[in-house]
Amino acid sequence: MLVTLDREDCERLLASQQIGRVAVNAPGWQPVIRPVNYRFDVSTHSIVFRSARGSKVTALLLSGVAAFEVDHIDEENETGWSVILSGAAGEVENPAEQARLEELGLSTWASGDQSCWVRIRAETMSGRRIERAGDA
Repeated sequence: MLVTLDREDCERLLASQQIGRVAVNAPGWQPVIRPVNYRFDVSTHSIVFRSARGSKVTALLLSGVAAFEVDHIDEENETGWSVILSGAAGEVENPAEQARLEELGLSTWASGDQSCWVRIRAETMSGRRIERAGDA
C-alpha cells in the first residue's frame, strides 16, 4: 500500500538520515545526480551539505535550483519510504551562517577540500511510504 506523507513526516525523515542524492539540471548541461552527506537544517527548512568545487556545485550554481531525494528501503519486509524536495539552491557564503551550520555536526565521507557549503531550500516537498497491506 502506498501512503502519502505530510510535510511534518517528510521533515522528520529528512532529519533522520545523513546521505541523500542531489539532482541538478543546469541549462546546456546533462543532468547531474550525486550522493552527498547532508544535514536537514530545521531552522531554515533546508538541506545543507559541503562539497569541493566541481561539476555538481558548478551545475547547481548555474541552475539556481535543485532537487534532493532521500529514502530508506527494507528489502526483507518489502517496505520503505522516499522524500523528495526541490527549491532554490546556492552557496552559503556568510561566515556567521557557515559557523552556525558547523554546529549541525555534518561530516563528509569524501576526502579533500570540502569547503563549499551548499543549501537547497525545501520549497516543495513530497513523500511516500510503502507499507505491506494490513500493516497500516
